[in-house]
Amino acid sequence: MELKLLQGVGAVGAGTQAARPAPAAAGGGAGFAKALDSALKGVSQLQQESSSLQRQYQLGAGGVSLEDTMVAMQKAQIGFQAAVTVRNRLVSAYTDIMNMQV
Repeated sequence: MELKLLQGVGAVGAGTQAARPAPAAAGGGAGFAKALDSALKGVSQLQQESSSLQRQYQLGAGGVSLEDTMVAMQKAQIGFQAAVTVRNRLVSAYTDIMNMQV
């Protein structure tokens, strides 16, 4: 969803030559999208690990402690909260940009 919003922002000024970003700036946008994608994949991985540990603990698998499970759950929760905060800030920035008078 965020990437679609970012692509929409780039498409707004695509009609004029002056509004097009320089080639160096375009690489920065791709780097941001790549970093955002990497961060979201990391959050997803933390959530999957947490779910796996929860399942293993509930089934009584050896080698899985309650402490490890709780730490994994907290890491996943913190990562998710950070991702939601970034998303909210991106949506807010997009809204501010769209409300600017040209």
